[in-house]
Amino acid sequence: MKQVQLITDGACLGNPGPGGWAYVLRFGEHKREMSGFVPHTTNNRMELMAAIEGLKALSEACVIEVVTDSEYLKNGITTWIHSWKKNGWKTAAKKPVVNQDLWTELEAAVGRHKVAWTWTKGHANHEDNNRCDELATQAARQYK
Repeated sequence: MKQVQLITDGACLGNPGPGGWAYVLRFGEHKREMSGFVPHTTNNRMELMAAIEGLKALSEACVIEVVTDSEYLKNGITTWIHSWKKNGWKTAAKKPVVNQDLWTELEAAVGRHKVAWTWTKGHANHEDNNRCDELATQAARQYK
């Protein structure tokens, strides 16, 4: 299987407000950047969309390192989702899981691959994460 790195980020101008998502996909010397916007959304939804869109861009099963600055995204897909599903998509507080539609979509996208999740500090020294932030913010601003 090909080994790729997927770096993702989401942005929102206001929360909720106009939002953007972006990813950088790296395979060897190849690099692909993509971004998109949603007119009215939240930052967490944009973090999820960035990962979903990046994973959907892969045409075959891969070994992937997903790099995100969102603890919500990383913890949600690696830890919390198991309890949510077991509890009928309810949180520990017995409330409906926010963004269930996107968590379901993300889980399906992850299922095709071998995925490792890495958290990086946002707005710090990770060049591709900074680029994703720039692209996601640009996408949100273009809409606004």
